[in-house]
Amino acid sequence: MPGILGGMIAWTTDGEFHPGYFLLVMLGLILNHLALNMTDDYYDFHHLVDVYAKDGGNPYTGGSGLLSAGLIQPHKMRQVFITFYILAIGIGVFLGILRGGFVLFLLAIGFFCAFFYTAPPIKFGYRGLGETAQLLCFGPGIGLGAYYVQAQRVSWEAFWGTLPVGIMLFSMITINEIPDYLEDRGAGKLNLVARFGREKGVWLFVLSLCAAYGAILAGVILKRIPFLGLISLLTLPIAWKTVSILRTHYREPLKMVPANLGMICIHNFTAILLILVYFIEGFRSENLIATFLPFILLIILYTPIAKLVGRALFSQK
Repeated sequence: MPGILGGMIAWTTDGEFHPGYFLLVMLGLILNHLALNMTDDYYDFHHLVDVYAKDGGNPYTGGSGLLSAGLIQPHKMRQVFITFYILAIGIGVFLGILRGGFVLFLLAIGFFCAFFYTAPPIKFGYRGLGETAQLLCFGPGIGLGAYYVQAQRVSWEAFWGTLPVGIMLFSMITINEIPDYLEDRGAGKLNLVARFGREKGVWLFVLSLCAAYGAILAGVILKRIPFLGLISLLTLPIAWKTVSILRTHYREPLKMVPANLGMICIHNFTAILLILVYFIEGFRSENLIATFLPFILLIILYTPIAKLVGRALFSQK
């Protein structure tokens, strides 16, 4: 999401868009994200987090369960995510050589945050630092990088345009940690919720969600986000319902399922609406490739997810 947003913001505000670079950025981000998810699975398995996981738990929390179920051998998963990291780093170095050293700087930070989120000896996700790191990486970090590759500069527009997405990811990680509170504490995975408790985790979630919407309003007021960006506030009713469910059922993982699903919808729909805003603002009939390519890629990547979310929403009813 922040990668597509960064490219769209460059097109809308600077009139700069290079399709080849954009697709390379997206490929690198996808590879890195796949590697990150597998790294988390691999090291959570080795840190025995899965030992404390309970059957019949919340389907939106915890890892994939592929390793603990014996469906994939750990060394095979490790080979795959190392390969993905190598490919992603190769793409990043290539873009850094062509588009500037700032890309290499962000690449180094991105790899560090992805790998050492759960990998020893740092494993900062176990020390209460993972949520903030992911906020920065999956918001302004990726957004500024994608923007810089196109426009060859950094801007407040790219920062404010992608900041709400990063804060909402912080909210998503926080709400997903609440059902895993006992399991994470048992395994010594002291993220913010495991460290401070579920009650404080609820308040942290609410405050971070308010901060995300506040960032949108601040961006519009400061004229860093187009006025039309206010349409992203259409997700507020979902946020209200999600908070209500969470405050009632934060001690009951299964009853929290609609809240976890609600946060996924809030994050995705808000980002999609912001992308739509920049699509409208940057629409130019004389260059349809630059105008439509990010939006088409968004549809391709998220249509399968939209089907799964729609099916889950229907099943909740």
